Amino acid sequence: MSSTTDNYLRDLGELIKERARDAKREKDAAEGTDRYDYELGRLTAMHEVVSLMQQQAEAFGLDLSALALDDISPEEHLT
Repeated sequence: MSSTTDNYLRDLGELIKERARDAKREKDAAEGTDRYDYELGRLTAMHEVVSLMQQQAEAFGLDLSALALDDISPEEHLT
């Protein structure tokens, strides 16, 4: 891959991971409010995106660190 592609994939992974962690914080903060269902749905979507990106990376033989997704586990960090 080109360095542009490598940089794009790493940056995208970092941005997705950051948004996923934000969604987790927002869901936790919304506990007991009428925003909770919305925030839970957003977190669920981010869980799905991170999981899919990791699964596809494995299927294509890409190292998760190349996508900056090696330090996040959807099951552990996004529930």
